[in-house]
Amino acid sequence: MRSAVLGALTLILVVGPSARVIAHTGGTTGYATLSIDRATIHYTLTLWPATLPPSIGADLQRVSSSDAATRDRLITTLQTKIGLIADAKRCAANGGTVASVTAENVTLAFDFVCPAAVRELLIRDDLFDVLGADYHTLARVDAAGHTSQFAFAPDTREARVRVDQQDARSGVGSFVRLGVEHILTGYDHLLFLFGLMLPGGGVLALAKIVTAFTVAHSVTLALSALDIVVLPERFIEAVIALSIAAVAAENLFLQATVTRRWIVSFCFGLVHGFGFSTALREMALPAHGLLLSLFGFNVGVELGQALVVAVALPMLTLLRRAGYERRLVWGSSMAILVVGLVLFVERLL
Repeated sequence: MRSAVLGALTLILVVGPSARVIAHTGGTTGYATLSIDRATIHYTLTLWPATLPPSIGADLQRVSSSDAATRDRLITTLQTKIGLIADAKRCAANGGTVASVTAENVTLAFDFVCPAAVRELLIRDDLFDVLGADYHTLARVDAAGHTSQFAFAPDTREARVRVDQQDARSGVGSFVRLGVEHILTGYDHLLFLFGLMLPGGGVLALAKIVTAFTVAHSVTLALSALDIVVLPERFIEAVIALSIAAVAAENLFLQATVTRRWIVSFCFGLVHGFGFSTALREMALPAHGLLLSLFGFNVGVELGQALVVAVALPMLTLLRRAGYERRLVWGSSMAILVVGLVLFVERLL
């Protein structure tokens, strides 16, 4: 009993702050496209109603009905959260409409008119105020034959684009931040990484585990985002959950060899890499922009994992020195195993 309590407390310390966020699912992500044509900007936004806050999700599910009042209120609410400033002058909203509705998502279209032909555009995204703090917008900006891409988050709400001097590297920094957040708010990633760390090992062994995961994650993320290898999302999510349970089971029932754990990390990292690819595929980025975004995202993943290890390792070392190693490994692994199996069944069904 004490072992289970110790394991639960350790898990709370490691993954508690992020446990409210469901990792990998596209529900907290919106896909935006901004097309700039001289002084006119056409903005489209695709959202998944079932995974947004209930009030806004219900409104989105009703937009295709005859409820014109709800549709107009929703469009107005969202449009006021999109700020476009061209050459220091705000672009005026010029109406919005429902572009398309499917069984899973809704695409809204908004038009903005700027005082003059756009040369430099400041994009301000405050959709988080309506769609929730765990929401992100992945945006593609098309102008003058060039494409830029940005990742907006509650702490990264602005991006600047020069229409006449677009740089393929623009926006990469926002994907680095998104990669860090992907790890820090993705409790399935954190459980998997923590399960790999439990048997111990030196700094070099842990560095190999983290790096192997990132390399594998990068390979399959790129293959999937480029439409070379695409697997069903439900299958991937279920296998990710199963990987968490498998690592915990090895800790409990087998002699986990720290020196080869990087191999386990690499193998399951290949599966985890498919988890985020849907988002980048939806943006329909050209290859050069997509590759730079992938690079930035994976740099962020590596940084995020290094941060997790830097925080968790001293805590685990302290507990081992206090004589709690066996109970720590047993209790935490049992808790991770249960969570992994529950997630597996939930995602499979």
